[in-house]
Amino acid sequence: MSTPAAAASGPRDGAALAQLVGEALAHAQGHADTEGTAEIRAITPAMVRLLIGAPLHSDGTLTVVSLATEAGPRRNKLTHKHTGIKDLFYALVKARTPVSEALPDSARARAAKQQRDLARVRAERDDLRGQAQLLARIVHVLEIENSKLKEANAAMEQQVAAHASVPNLTRRRRRP
Repeated sequence: MSTPAAAASGPRDGAALAQLVGEALAHAQGHADTEGTAEIRAITPAMVRLLIGAPLHSDGTLTVVSLATEAGPRRNKLTHKHTGIKDLFYALVKARTPVSEALPDSARARAAKQQRDLARVRAERDDLRGQAQLLARIVHVLEIENSKLKEANAAMEQQVAAHASVPNLTRRRRRP
């Protein structure tokens, strides 16, 4: 088992900390539940592999689903039974993400501009989506009206055809 000082040093300190805590949890549960201990011993190396970016069985995203895929047990084992490991994993993931205060002003300004641009593009997308739905409804109404006009036209043509077979007596000349 490694020491806390060894866990805090090095470029992969999150992985070392995960290994240390996993061993401590497995040792603490070793007397009560051998199945739980085996699960913890499977989850801990999987957590380490995900944190250092070397997944073997998952897509490598830092989520509980990927951790469960990487470790082998079902996801509900992590979300319901081993909640301490799940919380540790999310804490280590959060610790890996850079703090926004550490960013230079230019990077923060660029990120803010990108957020504004993203909001604008999403608003445009939503507006265009609404316009497309409106146009689809208009086309549907026009198709219905066109169908009704075609039916009316066919009925009128039948009426004209029926009247065409009857001679028009009003056009005949009267002889004086």
